[in-house]
Amino acid sequence: MTTLDYAALALFLVLWWVYSWITAGSGARLLPRASLNRAMAERRKLWIYNSLRRDLKMIDTQIMAGLQNGTAFFASTSIFAMGGCFALLGATDQVDAVFRDLAFVAYSGRTTFELKVAGLTVLFGYAFFKFGWSYRLFNYCTILFGALPMMHETNVDRAAAEKAADQVVEMNIIAARNFNAGLRAIFLSIGYLGWFAGPYMFMATTVVVIAVLTRRQFFSEARLALMDPDAK
Repeated sequence: MTTLDYAALALFLVLWWVYSWITAGSGARLLPRASLNRAMAERRKLWIYNSLRRDLKMIDTQIMAGLQNGTAFFASTSIFAMGGCFALLGATDQVDAVFRDLAFVAYSGRTTFELKVAGLTVLFGYAFFKFGWSYRLFNYCTILFGALPMMHETNVDRAAAEKAADQVVEMNIIAARNFNAGLRAIFLSIGYLGWFAGPYMFMATTVVVIAVLTRRQFFSEARLALMDPDAK
């Protein structure tokens, strides 16, 4: 690996950290412009508080099931992606022959290729752990949701009901944060693939992916649809 390869990898990691910091970390509270994730966190709270006003919660349980199913799907996808990486390592000889003949690829040898594939495997492994933890947290959230008081109990002790609802909201937000972290890793793996074509392509694809994700979080129509007219 060359110095340029290390620089490209450093750029990838720094941009990943900065993007995570401004969308899910403490930086999200410092920015004057709310992100899409931050706006959705407020809607999660509104949803759970609304559920206190109804005893029949079939709609809510369906929403919970949908969140769990989506998380399980991406966890399974991450496992399949990891399997594909291991299969790629097993076919290094064939891939090596193909890369040597590609004029637009800055081929740097078999060992470097294997290291890059190992890094991609780690990326998918990270995503799997995030999705797996998110799935479990959504399970906990379902249990906490089932413990919410009924309407007549809420009317008797509103403060206790809101405290129970806050626990559900917080667990739901934490689960969503982990889900978003796993999804972020999947998106960034597209940028990581540019490394196989060379460090310059790696830098370019990383910047493009981060730019697309930033636009979706802060300047997309989806965010605009959630914001109050005065906050847009």
